[in-house]
Amino acid sequence: MYIDIATLFPDMVDSYLNESVVGRARKNGVFTAKCHNIRDYTNDKHRRVDDTPYSKRQGMLMQAQPIFDCFTKVTEGRNRPHVIFMSPQGKVLTQQRCKQLAQMESLFILCGHYEGVDQRVLDKIVDEEICIGDYVLTGGELPALVLIDSVVRMLDGTLSQSDCFEDESHYSGLLEYPQYTRPQIWQGEEVPEVLLSGHHANIEKWKREQSLLTTLKKRPDMLKTAELSQSDQKFLENNR
Repeated sequence: MYIDIATLFPDMVDSYLNESVVGRARKNGVFTAKCHNIRDYTNDKHRRVDDTPYSKRQGMLMQAQPIFDCFTKVTEGRNRPHVIFMSPQGKVLTQQRCKQLAQMESLFILCGHYEGVDQRVLDKIVDEEICIGDYVLTGGELPALVLIDSVVRMLDGTLSQSDCFEDESHYSGLLEYPQYTRPQIWQGEEVPEVLLSGHHANIEKWKREQSLLTTLKKRPDMLKTAELSQSDQKFLENNR
């Protein structure tokens, strides 16, 4: 996968993309990411990329020209990427959408700043707007990194095996079951006996039931859309 990020703070974004799991995947060629400073594409001699909005709203608005020229130059001679604008007005990011984005060949992510972006360039190049929650941040860099992290971890070669993310919260529509590690007894609390039994079928049954209970307790709204078997439904009825 090829990911371009258009931002006013390329060093901030690039620094994160060189760390931890995402950094290793990038180094190993699982995906390619390039950060592009929008200021490099302005026609203003002072490298300004913003101006006052016509609506007389307080603050500054990012101009259309530098963003459009950045997009045009970066994507020249290539197949058009899927363009995402990180915006509080977008659809909230979900695990299902991350699965779909992970299948795409290339993404171009636009990070807004100040009071937003001139609508004309959004209409011209953006395919979809995505937000990471119903709140407002200073810029689109943190949301862009959340999006990239969520997508990249599902690419072949990022994690050692697919179980590493398929067992996690949200992937299957449920929250993850509780996890335990050594020591076996800590402050008088023991690891559940079934996890020490070595009985694979019983462990899988326990994991499924604990996922159901955790979701019921913490995010019961998710059960409305989760794929539940008859045995799942019966288990939930007996534990409500």
